[in-house]
This record gives sequence, C-alpha cells and structure tokens, in this order.
Amino acid sequence: MTGIRFAWSELGGDPALLARVSTVVREGALQARLPVRELARACVGVCALAAAELGARRAGLPEVPGVRVDDAAVATAFASERQLLVDGRAPVAFAPLSRFWRTADGWVRTHANYPHHRARLLRALALPQGADAAAVEASLAERSALEVEDAVYAAGGLAVASRTPEEWAEHEQAAMIAARPLVERGRSDEARVRTFAPLESGPLLPAAGLRVLDLTRVLAGPVATRTLALLGADVLRVDAPRLPELPDQHADTGFGKRSTLLDLTTDRRTFEELLATADVVVTGYRPGALDRFGLSPQALAERRPGLVVAQVSAWGAYGPWGGRRGFDSLVQVATGIATVEGSAGRPGALPAQALDHGTGYLLAAAVLRALTEQSYDGGSRFVRPALARTAGWLTEGAWASGSEALHGGGGGPVDIRSEGVRMDEGDGKGMTKARERQVSGGESVDPGRRLAETDSPLGRLRHALPPVSFDGGPGDWARPPGPWGADPARWL
Repeated sequence: MTGIRFAWSELGGDPALLARVSTVVREGALQARLPVRELARACVGVCALAAAELGARRAGLPEVPGVRVDDAAVATAFASERQLLVDGRAPVAFAPLSRFWRTADGWVRTHANYPHHRARLLRALALPQGADAAAVEASLAERSALEVEDAVYAAGGLAVASRTPEEWAEHEQAAMIAARPLVERGRSDEARVRTFAPLESGPLLPAAGLRVLDLTRVLAGPVATRTLALLGADVLRVDAPRLPELPDQHADTGFGKRSTLLDLTTDRRTFEELLATADVVVTGYRPGALDRFGLSPQALAERRPGLVVAQVSAWGAYGPWGGRRGFDSLVQVATGIATVEGSAGRPGALPAQALDHGTGYLLAAAVLRALTEQSYDGGSRFVRPALARTAGWLTEGAWASGSEALHGGGGGPVDIRSEGVRMDEGDGKGMTKARERQVSGGESVDPGRRLAETDSPLGRLRHALPPVSFDGGPGDWARPPGPWGADPARWL
C-alpha cells in the first residue's frame, strides 16, 4: 500500500479519487535512512486531493481536478523555515541551548528556543539564568539521560532522552500511540448539513469564505493554517500578549493569515464573538492547556454547532505523556528516529522537520475532508493528528519501494499526462483499486524554481512556494505576513 493510499484511507477518502493524483518522483529529495521523501509526498498529496475534492464539491464540477505532487516542490516546502530570507538575512533555526548533549549514560536533546523554555531548563539544572552552553554541558555530563528528562519536564521545560526504536516500543506511550489511527476523526453532534456560498471566478479556492481561528504555535499547526489560508480561508491567528512568537518563525508560517493578540483570561467576549461565526478552530497547544477557556471540542461545538475542531499535539491527548509539551526534534529523539539517522554513536536528525510539516499537511487535509463530509452528513467534527503518530508511520516500514515509479528518463520534469500510465491495479482478489500515477523526474531537487520573493511589512521575503497543487488551484498566497499581533480581532 503506497503512502498516499494509506493516508487517504485513514482520512476516510474515496479510493477512486486516487486516480486523480500524479506524482513526480525525485530520488535526490529528502534523502535519509527512513522513507522521509515518501512520507512527505503522501502528506502533501492527500492534502492536495482533499482540497481538490472540496473545490469540486463547492464549484459543482463534474470531476475532481487533477492533483500533481512533485518531490522537489515538497522537499523545498518541508524546509520552508530554512529557505526563508528576510531582507537577505537567514533566520536562526535553533537557539544555543536547543541541541543534543552527552549525558553520563547516553544523549539527551533539549529545546529552548523560547525564553521561558530556556529559563525552565536552567532552573531544572540549578544553573543561573545567565549560564552558557559550557555550563549546561558540564551539568548534563554528570546525570543520566532519563534523570534529565524527568527533571526538566517537572520544571515545565523540554528535554527528551535519546532512545532506540526498541526502547521506545516498550514505552507505554508508544503502545497507546500505535493503537490509534493516523488521524483521529469523529463527530460530536447532529448539526445541520453545511451549505457553502458559490465560489467566485478565478483560482479554485476550496476554503473561500470560511473562517478559521488559529490558536497554534510551532510548527505543524501553523503549517496547516497557512495551507488553509492558501486555499482561500480567512485565517486569524490568535496569540496571548505574554507569549510573543519568534519573529522569523512568524514570517515563515504567517503567509495568507492575519495575526491578533487576545488575552482569553480578560477578554472572553471578543473571543466568543469570533467563535460565533467561525467555521474551523485549530489548536496546537499541549492537550488540556486550553480546556479551562472552554476550548475542548465538545465545549466549542456546544457553543458553535457545526464547527470543525482540529487539534494537533506532540504525543497525543492520552497516555502518560498526553499532557507533555513537545516539538518535532524531541519526538524524533524519543521515538528512535534520531538513533536510526545517527552515526558513530551520535544521534542524528531527519533532513527536515518532517514530522511537523507532514503532520501539518495531514491536519489541513483532515479539516478539508471534514468540511466535505459536513456538506453531505452535517455534524460538528473533530480531527486529531499527533507528531508521535506520524513518527510511528514513518518507522513502520510499510512503504512502497521506489521500483513502483515509472521512469520517464532524463533529469527534468515529466509531462505525466502524456505517459499513458495505468490508473488502477488489482489486489489479487478480483478487485480493482485506483492508485496514484508515478513517473521519475530524475535527481533534480534544485529549490530555485520553487522559491519566490515578495515585499511585506516585515521586509523583502524569499520564501518557499506552496507544494499543494491541483488543476485550477492557487500558486501562491494572496497576502504576505504582517507584524505579529498587529491586526484587529475581527473577521474580514
């Protein structure tokens, strides 16, 4: 079963629509020991197919538009935070205390990009707030990796001990994650069938006219809402004034969106006014963190029947780690990915933050599919992916080999429509299953043609173009990012 077919099945999609998908395979993209290229292609592919499906439904098209997934475009987009330039300046990806450290018995990885996480890390290690990397290194060298993990998490910080895949498989959290679907999906009531306003002429924008409340941070959630903005949604990101976003991170993931500040402890009225006409709410904080504000899926649906609530987390909303914070780099370390990708006894990393980006596109796809399902069956809906579940999918090994690709020859793009590729395959039981069409695009993954430059209130931005592509769809975002928190708390 190919990655796209599996993910589309997990999202409840019609398998016949897989015949609308064409992929350009480039062997040089996202090279790693694990099948990162295949995972990235699948996540973007199902997102594009879900967008094309909803667009066809809204526009009354006789068939779903064709979807094209090019590994080179996907690889460029999966490194969007590294491709970004602001007035020619490259952003800093990780702070000095966000890295691997050797411990007395192994390795641990910390995440301290945000000032409050840095402060908690140093507090857990009984170090002064001005301590440098050398002081942290000396402190960690005297402790076991699991001791560090427990102490830093108890202090509200972020640190994870490096585990092998076998060690992670024995963990209670791993067992609970493995038992869950790739994306949890469900409905919480019998709200009326959703009706959509007619789409205007121009690019096919499946999410046009929809209102999305974006309560997410780093990186999967913002990637999902950035994608919904590409597809025409009015996305309003809401942040607490006391938790400023990192400027370069905001520039990378803020395309197509507006950004406002709102303190939910003192200004609930404004939030409730926004919620009253919202179509989608996306949250990316650790599970339970927003429940005290009435932001659980059930509570939201009770106040706004017909809502789609999308929640993304690092470890899932269950199990002993259900309430823990986490980031892509830490999930890689816990689940054994860092061990697999390492060398010479030192842990490594994937060629991109593929768990974040991949889960972000899965989240957007799940929202789009929920909206399509609502147009037939109604009901408030919820969708829940988790970075650790995406990691489990990556490491399961049930991936099609590269031999499935058809070789078009040469190193450049191939016109798939001229290849005469078969659109189906048998399953050995007399059944015919639609499948995506694959051709080889050679080795070329030069990002040059997949980058764009635009002027913005933040300066001149060089950025990765969106990888979500279907016939008649948008090629770029309608607006660049603006200053963090500068927009009014209202819908367009």
